[in-house]
Amino acid sequence: MFYDLAAPTWGPEEIAAAKAVIDGGYTTMGAEVKAFEAEFAAYMGAGHAIMVNSGSSANLVAVAALAYRQNRPLRPGDEVIVPVMSWATTYHPLQQYGLRLRFVDIALETLNIDPALLEQALTPNTRAIVAVSILGNPAALDTIRAFADAHDLALLEDNCESLDAELGGRKCGTFGDLNTFSFFFSHHISTMEGGMIVTDDRELADLCRSMRAHGWTRDLGPDSPVYTRKSQDHYEAYRFILPGYNVRPLEIEAAVGRAQLAKLPGFTAARRRNLALFQNLFAGDERFIIQRENGKSSAFCFTIILDPARKPDRARVFEALKAADIGFRIITGGCFLRHDVIRHYDYTVVGGGTPNADTAHDFGFFVGNHPFDLAPQITRLREVLDDVCR
Repeated sequence: MFYDLAAPTWGPEEIAAAKAVIDGGYTTMGAEVKAFEAEFAAYMGAGHAIMVNSGSSANLVAVAALAYRQNRPLRPGDEVIVPVMSWATTYHPLQQYGLRLRFVDIALETLNIDPALLEQALTPNTRAIVAVSILGNPAALDTIRAFADAHDLALLEDNCESLDAELGGRKCGTFGDLNTFSFFFSHHISTMEGGMIVTDDRELADLCRSMRAHGWTRDLGPDSPVYTRKSQDHYEAYRFILPGYNVRPLEIEAAVGRAQLAKLPGFTAARRRNLALFQNLFAGDERFIIQRENGKSSAFCFTIILDPARKPDRARVFEALKAADIGFRIITGGCFLRHDVIRHYDYTVVGGGTPNADTAHDFGFFVGNHPFDLAPQITRLREVLDDVCR
């Protein structure tokens, strides 16, 4: 395809890392996972990093940790403020733990939760808020953090789409009590499948370590705040304290992740160069609403919303993109309220509607960005859209 949605980023370093694990013969979670966790925590400037098998599992384990922490644990029926646009597994763990969602509309220009609606979303039953930075563009994380602190809310930052983005000189994925990342094929770094949870809280970190591996204590230190060690006898290595999962990562994934993490600054720089070209070509053209950068985006992709006031023919636009061999897709998961699964949720909608998310859902799409020069592809995209939207 002339302009793909996703592209491989592995080189000989990743192949060699994977082969070394295979040659070593130990493939389940072990030394490579520990090393990758340490390197990722250091890169983020965080106290703890816990690797799991996907970003979706990272969200699941993070919600579980908030449900089993000592002080103010989340309980069924508690309310959680969430943006109405994100990926499905931002929301599913909240539903699976019996929480009631308060959906908040996005700001159309940033595609992130509209911070002006946060106070309206708050009720006496609110116990947590989820912050999502959509497709590399930082949400108003400083405002959301201050709001959470002011109202004693847990903050889960889903940063699965925005690794290496920054706000005010601080990495996105460090503002929450728990922060999650995805290393899927198309993301900023790829371990095939894989995810990470980052936190500075030792209790939450150990709850995550236990929850990812059967709910046992084996991966916790003797001074862990989440249990009291009883003995060194035969049973202690298989002691279960939580109703956990098995979402452990593989050594191959971690070894590849270490190689990818070393390349991440270069990847991000290339993505940002492509972003600058995209912004230069599309800025100021009122036919298209492009994502307004907040802080420093890590430019997962390029979003375009056709101005609904002009009554665009979206089908005609999509046919032109297909004819030009340009890949495109819905923006993240679109407006979550528009999916069939919403019938399984306990929720309310702040303000009674989500007009901006509906606009993005009905008139928006994104094209890919990759960590290498895309000048010919982005230029051709501009030409195609300029012609079809005349």
